[in-house]
Amino acid sequence: MSRRCELSGKAVMSGNNVSHANRKTRRRFLPNLCQVTLISDALGRQFSLRVSAHALRSVEHNGGLDPFLLKASDAQLSSRALKLKRAIEKVQAVAA
Repeated sequence: MSRRCELSGKAVMSGNNVSHANRKTRRRFLPNLCQVTLISDALGRQFSLRVSAHALRSVEHNGGLDPFLLKASDAQLSSRALKLKRAIEKVQAVAA
């Protein structure tokens, strides 16, 4: 399982620890990932996703999983999230 957010694409970054003597050693910056269960109103189901805390705040800010996915670009979504987005678009197209 990769350390990558399924909704925002946020992943591991690398950098340096810098000591007081200005010595540099390599380190990794890990994203703050949480295993959460989000509910899709359009599909009427729950989905378990591994998302960053930042993406979780964005989902809440946008009014839920469905509006967030519809607004998000396809490039930053994981394959599972992209399938969810397509399913939500299909349900909304039938309802309209």
